[in-house]
Amino acid sequence: MERVLRVAIYCRLSEEDRDKKKDTDDSDSIQNQKSILIKYALDQGWEVYKIYSDDDYTGADRNRPDWNELLKDAESRKFDIVLCKTQARFTRELELVEKYIHGLFPIWGIRFVSVVDNADTANKGNKKSRQINGLVNEWYLEDLSENIKSVLEDRRKEGYHIGSFALYGYKKDPDQEGHLIIDEEAAEVVREVFALFSQGYGKTKIARMLNERGIPNPTEYKRQKGLRYKQAISRNSTLWKYYSISDMLVNEMYIGNMVQGKYGSVSYKTKKNKPRPKELWYRVEGTHEAIIDSDLWDRVQELIKQKTKPFKIGKIGIFAKKAKCMHCGYTLRSVKNHGYYYLQCQNKYVSEDSCIGSFIPVKKLEKLVLDELHKLINEYLDKDEVERKIELNNNFNNQKVKLEKSITLFEKKIEEYSSGIQNLYLDKVKGIITEKQFVEFSRNFTDEKEKYEGFVTEHIKQISDINEKMHTGDNRLQIVEQYMNIEKLDRETVEKLIDYILIGKRDEQTKEVPIEIHWNF
Repeated sequence: MERVLRVAIYCRLSEEDRDKKKDTDDSDSIQNQKSILIKYALDQGWEVYKIYSDDDYTGADRNRPDWNELLKDAESRKFDIVLCKTQARFTRELELVEKYIHGLFPIWGIRFVSVVDNADTANKGNKKSRQINGLVNEWYLEDLSENIKSVLEDRRKEGYHIGSFALYGYKKDPDQEGHLIIDEEAAEVVREVFALFSQGYGKTKIARMLNERGIPNPTEYKRQKGLRYKQAISRNSTLWKYYSISDMLVNEMYIGNMVQGKYGSVSYKTKKNKPRPKELWYRVEGTHEAIIDSDLWDRVQELIKQKTKPFKIGKIGIFAKKAKCMHCGYTLRSVKNHGYYYLQCQNKYVSEDSCIGSFIPVKKLEKLVLDELHKLINEYLDKDEVERKIELNNNFNNQKVKLEKSITLFEKKIEEYSSGIQNLYLDKVKGIITEKQFVEFSRNFTDEKEKYEGFVTEHIKQISDINEKMHTGDNRLQIVEQYMNIEKLDRETVEKLIDYILIGKRDEQTKEVPIEIHWNF
């Protein structure tokens, strides 16, 4: 007897045909897709394994929860066929058409069928047709992205606020789209920060004063008020920090000017952004009520200008952004005392509980790094070529194992948050939670999910870099030959050789400062 084929049905609501009746209902489009595809499957004599459905997701979104679940189940060979209304419902990206429909699905023994455009991987003759469909969909995505960017650009030029989050001190005007109004509770803190700085208080001191009084930082304030906010991934994220004060003091938004477009997207295929040159920012004056008056603003900007010191090449700058606190991960800052330069963790000064503090003279750190570099060079030269290669590969493989373990943990977290979002949706449908509660809870889940997705992306990149190094081979001999007689460090050498350095707190008995150097080789 011939085995009955199992089919996975995939449905997706597209942006152009959304027609929901209620927030708690599946859209008519989704319902129609299900009806068409179930009937088609039954007519073919296939058994429906499961219906995967993503509502309110675009065809370019790679984070669709049910779509990703379908791919995992396909890899586990839980069904034989993926059935969609059109190929575009599965994906609009040509890259993913090639990766899954023409690449992995055949390897996994999965057949892909779409009803309307007659795509069927069992029919070898229509592969070019499927590729043309993918190319047309790719063009559609690119055109759509350019159109959206054009509309947003026009609105920014007109001074409308475009963004998910209002700046701390402001909130979105419920009566006028794209307009900001003052949030008085937060605005009072902003005014105090500017006033304190104008009176001579330093940025770290101001942060500490706010923390001692229990005033939540901007992210925590918005979370407490149920406002949209960008999820912080650093430790002690509820505390004010030096950079929070520093960024606030130079933000023109506080004098009523709309400044946007500081970052731009890398591509329509990714959510990643990159900084844009200042001359390309969108700046419109007088779009909303100012929190800081012009006189106070000018005084503060003049003070900042007076305190700004030019970057010096030499001992002060050689470890810039390379030295981090072993206890809290904060980047150490350079300070000068009695003619000597030191690196210290400023986090110690923002709150009693923030950090125990790290501190080391720059001259001492330079000596420790040079000693460790010479030690590594001597150990390397003592080994024969075979031993060197084995050691290098072992090091790389150990790094990869650690990264892969972390990725597994992160993916588990992503899956948990995806399931959590689906369960929240079901609770909303059943009336267990309200729409407002659903939005709040799911937003938090989504923020956490995106955070771990970022971790996965970064770890995958690190693994790719390691694979590239393994493919390139052992380049340490060239490094040894270049630096074996080095007696003094400079910025260029540190940048080339060192990824980062962790600095601990000095041991009161031995007087030694623990350091951990992470090399680039």
